[in-house]
Amino acid sequence: MNAKILLLLLLLFIEKSVSAQLNQTQYQKIDSLFLAWNSPNHPGGVVGIMKNDEIIFQKAYGLASLEFLVPNTTSTLFNTASVSKQFTAMGIVLLDIEGKLSVDDNIKKYIPELPDFEESITIRHLLHHTSGLRSLHALLELAGWRDDDTRTNADLYRIMANQRDLNFTPGDEYLYCNTGFMYMAKIIETVTSEKFTDWMKKSVFEPLGMIDTYVEDIYNRVVPQNATSYYGSQKRGFKRAVEYWGYVGSGNMHATVGDLLKWMANFYKPQSGWEAHFKMLQTLDKFNNGEENTYAFGVGIGDFNGIKSVGHGGAIGGFRSNVISFPEEALSIVILTNFSSASPGQKSRAIAEVILGETKDKAMDMLPGALKPIKISKEALKKYEGTYWNDKSNFVQKVYFNNDTLRYIRADDSENSLIPTGENEFQILGTSKDIKVTFGLGKNKTMTITVDGPSPITSYSFEPIASTKDELAAYTGKFYSPELETSYTISLKNDTLFWHHIRHGDFKMKRIKKDVLKGNWPFNMVKFQRNKKGKVTGILVSNGRVRNLWLEKQG
Repeated sequence: MNAKILLLLLLLFIEKSVSAQLNQTQYQKIDSLFLAWNSPNHPGGVVGIMKNDEIIFQKAYGLASLEFLVPNTTSTLFNTASVSKQFTAMGIVLLDIEGKLSVDDNIKKYIPELPDFEESITIRHLLHHTSGLRSLHALLELAGWRDDDTRTNADLYRIMANQRDLNFTPGDEYLYCNTGFMYMAKIIETVTSEKFTDWMKKSVFEPLGMIDTYVEDIYNRVVPQNATSYYGSQKRGFKRAVEYWGYVGSGNMHATVGDLLKWMANFYKPQSGWEAHFKMLQTLDKFNNGEENTYAFGVGIGDFNGIKSVGHGGAIGGFRSNVISFPEEALSIVILTNFSSASPGQKSRAIAEVILGETKDKAMDMLPGALKPIKISKEALKKYEGTYWNDKSNFVQKVYFNNDTLRYIRADDSENSLIPTGENEFQILGTSKDIKVTFGLGKNKTMTITVDGPSPITSYSFEPIASTKDELAAYTGKFYSPELETSYTISLKNDTLFWHHIRHGDFKMKRIKKDVLKGNWPFNMVKFQRNKKGKVTGILVSNGRVRNLWLEKQG
């Protein structure tokens, strides 16, 4: 073989080797996203990127323990929080394929102690977050749990046994629900007659080569190489997150970046014998009305620049995690962190942009010029001003005109511009979703919001009313929840309403509209119920993942 041919073969080999790697510019851009985590006395995390079968980036940043100045390494274990859900879902998929259960089974078959709701709930509903069940943290905190109280599956099951209502009819809508995944852990234990933590290691983690991964249900146990998590930021300072999470199924799986990269590669190259399992995990079903749900079995199915993505994020204590795979590109990104302000989801997106190219198709990236806005007079815009209420979601929204722009407020600390795209149609700027707003100026002024496609939500305008002391006094009293076995007191002090719970203390309340008060978490929105004589009989409390929980007035 002559020297020219040998040189040509060598160049081809080098080109092939480099093509699978990050180039120097890409590497530096990715690395620069995390360099701040290497600041002194700063928590951090581990980042891993896999292309095809090769890890092309894997690096640890910051400290696993601020107290003992222990650095993170690529072998450090992190609580993956809700990233765990896809593994519980895989446990269900495994049993379905083996014929030991069906995802279309009524969950009462395996959990007979569950209350008899009017509608049946299937395992499929649990997998898609469409069950209508009230969710773990929102429910327990209404019952009196504080942020640092231990929470276990047994705690949830006791309270769920008293529940009499659902948030909505199963299959009608998507509402993220930890309760459903905790019940799936119980279903797995019922079907296999084994402890969930042991069965998952034997049946899922070890067969897939995830030798360091495990589910943790005993949080005073010492396991080497685990990171400690922290709340805060470099600017505000860091505080250690007190561990309270003793539940499984919905979270609390611990893993290394390396193990999770092995897992994510299965979405584009499943290990032998697991092809049907990972295909089933990506099952998308429709809501009862025929519209699409983008949440599959424990994973979200998304789109990045027209490229399919499969992934999930997680948060518990100060731990934050994000995993995402792009099957068409044979690319996976895993970020595990141990501080609450890490924003791994945003950083995963930034990494994807470095490797796959920047995206400009999201509303957050849109400039007004890209929206082709139309010109509407100041007088016409002011017609849409008002305060709007949706009785289903129990949410107040405000629209007002300022500096020639219509502004939209959905929370006390959140405000966005409304850009006109039609006579009564607008686009909300400054969000990661495609949010359109349509106003109606009939007898009852309406605001209809559509997020990323169908399923519009219509709110109705109302006029905030002044309150007399007698009107406010009518809302006072003691209210008891038989479902939570706990009481709240509403009292009037110096013309201000307060809610009180023995474990949470006192918090101010504001009258939003007739018979509707707004409070603080977890006693967020309170709707008063009256009998035919106008006397208050009780209240319905909502806080997002719990809707219309009944508390009856005592005395």
